[in-house]
Amino acid sequence: MKSFRLATMFAAGLLLAPGHPFAQELSGPQVVRTLGRLQGGAPGIDIALLMEEAAASAGKGVAALPDWQKLSKLSQLIVEIDFENDSIAIEPKSYRTVGMIADALHHPNLRRYKFLVVGHTSSTGDAKHNLDLSQKRANAITEALSTTFAIAPDRLFAIGVGEEWPVDPANPQAADNRRVQLVNLGLVK
Repeated sequence: MKSFRLATMFAAGLLLAPGHPFAQELSGPQVVRTLGRLQGGAPGIDIALLMEEAAASAGKGVAALPDWQKLSKLSQLIVEIDFENDSIAIEPKSYRTVGMIADALHHPNLRRYKFLVVGHTSSTGDAKHNLDLSQKRANAITEALSTTFAIAPDRLFAIGVGEEWPVDPANPQAADNRRVQLVNLGLVK
């Protein structure tokens, strides 16, 4: 299995850009800086609408939909978290990564923000199965953050997009496409 790697994404549209490679490993302070960068107010994001659109578009793509494009304007971080094959069980070695995320979310600079946890899969399996699996994996991360690491559950929202946004579109079955993305949704109200 691979070790964890983190990559940052800042520019508008990068969420939708094909072939975004993973960058260097990041430290906790870098995670705080990356997720704390908001340019102006965060656009209103309707999580229920995003979930409906993802379910209705499994295998067809959601990247071009306006509600999904709003996410590209927000501070975000791609995190590789290893799961057991076709499972929601987080590999033990990935708990270090989940712990680093939790430490960052407890930091005073991020404590007042809410976050979307987006689950992604590779293209092995059918699109509907991958969508369901990615949702369950995003739920597993939010559950681990809220129960094991005491992040307030009202600060975390989970959504799965399946195989819709591969970081390696030339190789959609690549393991790098299985990842979790954190998106800063703005201030908790």
